[in-house]
Amino acid sequence: MKQQKPEILFDLKKFDIRLETEWLGRSFLYLDEVESTNTFLMTKENEIDLNGTVFLAEKQTAGKGRLDRQWYSSKAMNLTFSFLVTDRAILSKPLIPINFALALSVAETIESLYQIKTNVKWPNDVLVGGKKIAGILLESTSSGSKINRLVAGIGVNVNQIHFQGSYMLAPTSIVNESGAEAEREKLLAELLNNIEDIINIAIKQPSIIFNRWRERCRAIGDKIIVSRDGKELHGVFDDIDNEGNLLLRQEDTILKIQYGDVSIVG
Repeated sequence: MKQQKPEILFDLKKFDIRLETEWLGRSFLYLDEVESTNTFLMTKENEIDLNGTVFLAEKQTAGKGRLDRQWYSSKAMNLTFSFLVTDRAILSKPLIPINFALALSVAETIESLYQIKTNVKWPNDVLVGGKKIAGILLESTSSGSKINRLVAGIGVNVNQIHFQGSYMLAPTSIVNESGAEAEREKLLAELLNNIEDIINIAIKQPSIIFNRWRERCRAIGDKIIVSRDGKELHGVFDDIDNEGNLLLRQEDTILKIQYGDVSIVG
């Protein structure tokens, strides 16, 4: 059995020299421990309003996943961070393409840096060989019909070898898939570089994002089960529409699915 090495804290200098963004991550918060990076940036009382602010924590005591699930991560082994968007040029556009763009960016960055074949799972998970290596959670606040604050939380399993607890989808990590530990500073800088670029595409040409996402989704065309609200819907994953909804084919009927957990049959 592989032995987990002692924790090594994030080196801000190593990260900074690799960051090539214009606005994303230029304001950077770093804490040893916090309840949730998403919650912290979502809380207006914390007075964090600068567009592109990134908040990285070595450990989250109440890290959040989709559908109010908790995200577990060993201290100083992974990347658990969130970033804030307050730019009206972004917030005035549909946010769903950004969700898909972030999953794409994580998948493409991991594959490029570590030669690990990745794919995506609807709506916002990144997988390697059917195991979850990363997840994304978007949260927003609004005034009337206008969104005034978007927080994107991203968790990437990097150097954690052993995972405890029960999971909807078995976890894996970069070290488990590549056989070598990854430099978290390099990964985060490259990821933010790519995210800034892909957000620009998502708000201007969302169809490009959806097409790139389709190419990485192995489940399209498969028989699946969508679990939501205590019920199961069976059918074939036909496609996603231009709003990011899953299109579930049941004989001659197409159901539009906005949320739920997807599992492949067989």
